Amino acid sequence: MSGTARRVETMIVITTPTGAIGSRLLGILLDRAPAQGEKLRVVVRDPGALADSVRDRVEIVRGSHGDPDTVEQAFAGADAVFWLVPPDPAAPSLDVAYSGFTRAAARAFTTHGVGHVVGVSALGRGTPVADHAGLVTASLAMDDLIAGTGVNYRALANPSFMDNVLRQLRSIRDEGVFTGTLAADLPAPLAATGDIAAAAAGLLLDRSWTGTGEVAVLGPQDLTPEEMAQTMSEVLGRPVRYHRITLDELAASTASSGAGDAFVQGMVDMMRAKDEGLDNGVPRTPRTTSPTTFRQWCTTVLAPAALA
Repeated sequence: MSGTARRVETMIVITTPTGAIGSRLLGILLDRAPAQGEKLRVVVRDPGALADSVRDRVEIVRGSHGDPDTVEQAFAGADAVFWLVPPDPAAPSLDVAYSGFTRAAARAFTTHGVGHVVGVSALGRGTPVADHAGLVTASLAMDDLIAGTGVNYRALANPSFMDNVLRQLRSIRDEGVFTGTLAADLPAPLAATGDIAAAAAGLLLDRSWTGTGEVAVLGPQDLTPEEMAQTMSEVLGRPVRYHRITLDELAASTASSGAGDAFVQGMVDMMRAKDEGLDNGVPRTPRTTSPTTFRQWCTTVLAPAALA
């Protein structure tokens, strides 16, 4: 009999492995997980969207992680799960979009004895406006649903993403205009999706934590929309100004993109709540401060995209 103990492999399941956060998380885990005896399984609608080098190194479950049969297959033998609900602008209600999408997975966490779940959620819990914050309120209810299963759960409580600025790339590049609904002088936290992925990876690879709770990912500093525009101007070498739009204009723009009434109202309510301090209830500490500055993000992400 060999005197060398055989290492027991464990399984991490990643949902949305081709998304903005999930793809970055998968990259981190592909580098780090095998050395820690972790196998990786992904849930993806289209395996062809994964690079060949990725498909060769992960187990693949094809389908939607909102589907009961898919999550039953995906979570069998799983020790940890990364959970992210994709946006559903056509959902008939926000409850359907978040908790409804998650209910089958919540049952499967219990059925298969999943030990730890890390979910992507939002800041705002405990603030006076959290109960009427649209998409955020629905996300917090989803967290409660998962926590109620008894699984060890950590919700990544995120502010607005720096990467959302890319949705306005054409306007910023061609017209020098950056728009939003927040007051121009309202400071608020921002986080890069890469930092959110790194926070998720840390929790998934070190599962010494127990119980339920939140982990805020706040970025290094609060910025006003005007300061964001100034930073973009300096990095891009061209003037960028901030233009504040009304909530009615936001609603019209969101509806024109094909979103249904529930999603449109959810966006409006969320942005109204952010203007009322939704994202400003968590203090910045070494534990809640993620590393990427907005200037770094503009230099490494926005500027190359503008030049492409």
